[in-house]
Amino acid sequence: MFIIDAHLDLAMNAMEWNRDLQQSIQDIREREMGMNDKPDRGNATVCLPELKRGNVGLVVATQIARYVAKENSLPGWHSPEQAWAQSQAQLAWYKAMEEQGEMVQIKDLRSLNIHLDIWSAKGSSEHKPVGYILSLEGADSLVTLQHLEKAYEYGLRALGPAHYGPGRYANGTDATGEMNADGLSLLKKMEELNIILDATHLCDDAFWQALDNFHGHVWASHNMCRALVNHNRQFSDEMIKVLIERGAVIGAAFDAWMIVPGWERKKSTPEGMNCSIEKVIDHIDHICQLAGNCLHVGIGSDLDGAFGKEQCPYDLETIADLQSIPSLLYKRGYAAGDVENIMHKNWINFLRNAWSKE
Repeated sequence: MFIIDAHLDLAMNAMEWNRDLQQSIQDIREREMGMNDKPDRGNATVCLPELKRGNVGLVVATQIARYVAKENSLPGWHSPEQAWAQSQAQLAWYKAMEEQGEMVQIKDLRSLNIHLDIWSAKGSSEHKPVGYILSLEGADSLVTLQHLEKAYEYGLRALGPAHYGPGRYANGTDATGEMNADGLSLLKKMEELNIILDATHLCDDAFWQALDNFHGHVWASHNMCRALVNHNRQFSDEMIKVLIERGAVIGAAFDAWMIVPGWERKKSTPEGMNCSIEKVIDHIDHICQLAGNCLHVGIGSDLDGAFGKEQCPYDLETIADLQSIPSLLYKRGYAAGDVENIMHKNWINFLRNAWSKE
């Protein structure tokens, strides 16, 4: 089945993890054996051949570069200008993959329809380009709002104002507090440009403020349910309900600590915590039950988002194993049409609605 994955940090892996994503997973893992500079060395699950093998033909692919002030202990760049430069290096990698015929940028209704036709045509997916919609995870790298306009010109179509901790425009996971004046101006400019607001990672204060002040299209590329795993990174039922009212789609993530409660970093194991893809289905089902339908949830795996096989469902070897999701949904009693919605149609319908007037 055709799959859309609404959150992958491909360029971060290429530029900061120094992974050649044109190579096989085996080659990437072998080259990293013995390395310990990153938490997931030797445990990669994502590369372009595995995306194609798994029929994951369209992804929302990120740029990500956090600015950190002196008192901020999170990893990141020491100035917004450095963060911007890093985001441009990541953009250059996507362009390099386009030149190689490995990827193609999707930024409007025309390019979306052409790409979907390519992937619906008969023939092996091995030689089909992976489509990518460009998203910015955390707005810290936008030195000014003029930089957002530049980003829109090169194809940025979705933006999450926050990531972890305090941000220049909004506070994110594990932080509190509303957006500042610059953050509100950012929302206004996004609305003018028809850039999708990604509500993922917004702290609770900023989440409610953003939805009150932004009147454009909203999605949550990679989020799970607080009712199942009680942490501020997750959405409460109230947050999920308001997103449903706004026509959002929420992408189910595959990071183990978001899937099962009680995960301890660097201690827990997927097997020990019984973290399986079936547990991801629990979150998907929870959203469907709140919505009363299957129109507001999809896949936003976040695989290799600074974690690897050591911190994802034990029955997932590579991203190609997302293909096991339909059978698990069928076992839960989901109809064929509902499964197609979850695997790709909800994202397609969202994009067609968002881009229909451009």
